Amino acid sequence: MAVYRLNTFSNIEMIAEGVRNGERRALARAITLVESARADHREKAQALLANLAGHQKQSIRIGLSGTPGVGKSTFIECFGTTMTEQGHRLAVLAVDPSSTVTGGSILGDKTRMDTLARNPAAFIRPSPSGGSLGGVARRTRETIALCEAAGFDLVIVETVGVGQSEIAVSRMTDIFLLLLAPAGGDELQGVKRGIMEIADLIVVNKADGDLKAAAQRTRSDYAAALRLMRRRDGDTQGFPQAVTASAIEGNGITEVAVLIAQLAESRRASGYLARQRQEQAVTWLQNALETRLQDVFEQAIPKDVTDRINTAVRQGELLPEAGAERLIDLYREAMRTR
Repeated sequence: MAVYRLNTFSNIEMIAEGVRNGERRALARAITLVESARADHREKAQALLANLAGHQKQSIRIGLSGTPGVGKSTFIECFGTTMTEQGHRLAVLAVDPSSTVTGGSILGDKTRMDTLARNPAAFIRPSPSGGSLGGVARRTRETIALCEAAGFDLVIVETVGVGQSEIAVSRMTDIFLLLLAPAGGDELQGVKRGIMEIADLIVVNKADGDLKAAAQRTRSDYAAALRLMRRRDGDTQGFPQAVTASAIEGNGITEVAVLIAQLAESRRASGYLARQRQEQAVTWLQNALETRLQDVFEQAIPKDVTDRINTAVRQGELLPEAGAERLIDLYREAMRTR
């Protein structure tokens, strides 16, 4: 068995070859490399991504979010099992909230999808959000590219939760699913309009047992709400729409899969999917630039200087705006003396 390490550039070729061959160990190592914040690892990560460029499989990228307790992991496990039985290869990027103590994932989605985690046609990767807004990790887009290079034709990005900032996930996926639980009108009021506006498919989960009738009412409420929203560019006839499903019983899961396939094919045939990915690439160029500028800025100014300014702001001796101006002046001075 190949051993994948990060300590030499010579191993980049070996990791890339393993990823192209669909080796799970190589893919896991590659994701660890692109998620690393170390400067030397970032350089290797860029070399790895360049090596794999052009080898990506054309996958369907699915963003999935939902209210707490809606059963996202149970739904993904049922949906994923259904898709792998149909011959698909599925990657799940489960972005968890980050621990403020260790910086690692809190929820541990891999332990909550134990059946799917053992499926040879599926790959689950929990990643801490690292405090990033939008419910996605800083390197999620690069991780998607790695999964596609490994031959996965379905990629699900499960986000942290529901909120306006969740719109970020739509900038890296093709189809967005909003998972909801049966409820009354209060939940309809509680879901942000912003996330409703980007949802391609609303799935009311837990439509079983005593909740089945409530699920149908909730679906009707959301279907009515969707009809009041302005039609978006790229919308296909009948979309967005609301449906019911039961991840526990497996009911409605196949129907959800059919709807996703129909929407993806329609958008691909119309050229909308290609245009959407082009726009997403430009958006993530801007995000990558902002991240890189932040890194360069932090490297240019000694940490003890930054700490002193932070302390002055914290104690009220310096206004935040004045502190920012001082840091910018120090950065400009550092650039001039190089």
